[in-house]
Amino acid sequence: MVALATALSGAAFALRWDSAPSVVTELQQSGELTRLTEQEILEKIQVASRTQLVGGVAKGVFVIPFFVLAVAALLAAAGWLFGARGRFAQLFTASAVAFLPVGLYHLLFAVCALRQNGLSEAQAKVLLPSHLGAFLTASPKLASALAMADFFNVWSVVLLGLGFSAATGMRKGRALLLCAVMFAMYVGVFLVGLPGMSGGRS
Repeated sequence: MVALATALSGAAFALRWDSAPSVVTELQQSGELTRLTEQEILEKIQVASRTQLVGGVAKGVFVIPFFVLAVAALLAAAGWLFGARGRFAQLFTASAVAFLPVGLYHLLFAVCALRQNGLSEAQAKVLLPSHLGAFLTASPKLASALAMADFFNVWSVVLLGLGFSAATGMRKGRALLLCAVMFAMYVGVFLVGLPGMSGGRS
């Protein structure tokens, strides 16, 4: 369900995304714009749209299942580290259930996107304003981190903590705290630290 909703969300954005401004801006920055004919520019715009469509669908089909499995493996490692082992099947179920709010977000996003006549990257970020990034102005470094402070992400973390507690017998408060810390570490490392080290490029 989550994979299908994510693929639908990616396809909906690609179908409504106006790729021309992004492609033209990229060509201007690389200095290729003046060397290309109008037909070549149109072809690049079409290729960008198709690439976005394929990438959006592939994210749901391949990336989401991988993330579910990776989170289950991380829970197993955390359980071993804190002496609260659980069966991997139960941990995998907890991981899959925790991703349901993410699937709901993508389903709602797909509905909202398909109702638009056109959509840019900036508009997509605030199309479903459920995160702090939609309400607070921040530097580019913190923009991705604020976007992760999202109602659906918090909901997922809570479900993950409760599922981990049920699978391992760890106290609910401790399990919730552990999952919140792991999520904060993920945001800090992959959305703030590494982009900052690469000069703001993700």
